[in-house]
Amino acid sequence: MYPNYPNHLLPRRGNLFIEISKLKTRAPEEPPVTINRILMADTFSQIYLQFVFAVKGRQSLILKENKEELHKYITGLVQNRKAKMLAVHCMPDHTHLFVGFRPTVLISDFVKEIKVESNEFINSKKWIKGKFNWQEGYGVFSYSHSHIDRVVKYVLNQEAHHQKKTFREEYHQLMEKFKIPFEEKYLFEFIE
Repeated sequence: MYPNYPNHLLPRRGNLFIEISKLKTRAPEEPPVTINRILMADTFSQIYLQFVFAVKGRQSLILKENKEELHKYITGLVQNRKAKMLAVHCMPDHTHLFVGFRPTVLISDFVKEIKVESNEFINSKKWIKGKFNWQEGYGVFSYSHSHIDRVVKYVLNQEAHHQKKTFREEYHQLMEKFKIPFEEKYLFEFIE
């Protein structure tokens, strides 16, 4: 019936298998007993992602006096999604998140929820006149465990980093470093 499975394993829903032991012989008055054991490997992952997204119109709307509160709020959003915040830094016109990510969550859903809920938070605080929004789209870049310290320092040192490079230069450099083909017209609205 299942040619690819050993006879003692029968497939059952996804990656679960039931191992059926041989029937043990018992006294005639006792019914035979079948012992079932579920075999399933634990899931282990090591996924580190840096997210980059920009304020709509690349306006400088994230003020220094609000930055720390926004960092704490976004950290809570990340943790509520069972991810681990490794570093967050909001520049006036864009944000970097570096996250230990779980494979059970879709990346697109994760970043969308973070952006929508942080939009609502910023607007509820009335930190700006009018309505705050993030731009459409985002960048996401993966790293190995050996890069964690370096990426954390990079994210946390955005102020110094942007004294030397514009956001446009930084973003182009990330796209080229990760060999991501792109067309300029589909990147963020860069206002210099």
